[in-house]
Amino acid sequence: MPNSEIKVLLVDDHAVVRNGLRVMLASAKDINVANEAESADQALQLVRAERFDVVLLDIAMPDKNGLELLKTLRIEKPRLAVLILSMYSEEMYALRALKLGAAGYLPKNSPGPTLINAVRKAAAGGKYISAGIADQLARMLAGDAVAEHDALSDRELEVLKLLAGGESTTGIADALSLSSSTVATYRTRICDKLKLKNNADLTRYALVNGLLL
Repeated sequence: MPNSEIKVLLVDDHAVVRNGLRVMLASAKDINVANEAESADQALQLVRAERFDVVLLDIAMPDKNGLELLKTLRIEKPRLAVLILSMYSEEMYALRALKLGAAGYLPKNSPGPTLINAVRKAAAGGKYISAGIADQLARMLAGDAVAEHDALSDRELEVLKLLAGGESTTGIADALSLSSSTVATYRTRICDKLKLKNNADLTRYALVNGLLL
């Protein structure tokens, strides 16, 4: 294999998404999709066993949130570039991902050339920053007020999204492998931080701030 070849690991629990990404990347002769993982645990095992240049990581994994896996990868493989792929808006997770060391954040509907450019940039040690993310960073540097939900932890933000989407406490507990009481505690913290009273307020807040699809 040529030294310039970029070895990529695709991490997404949906085979159709992985297939789509593989097809888009196949048009770039210098990019090789070396392996795939359908869970965070499987991805971690592969990263420990093989060498990759870039990981394309879905943020919504069934066994572990993508940001949690990102934290682990940054500790175990600090030189490994991780690009976050998500169906969620940039406003919701992009800055969080970059602060945790991600090499970039891309919506899942990104066109092939954008994806290829982001992979090449990440492999070269750079960061892929979209116009939207650049605007957010500029506003932060200018001292503009940040969104109230930026004060939420990653897990609290995830619970907020699920609550606003109509999921029950029990359903969220099952999805995140938490107890119902823990989810209730997260809900209380979220309401306190955002100064909201009930689930209807949470849904309204999420819609106004573009946190729901």
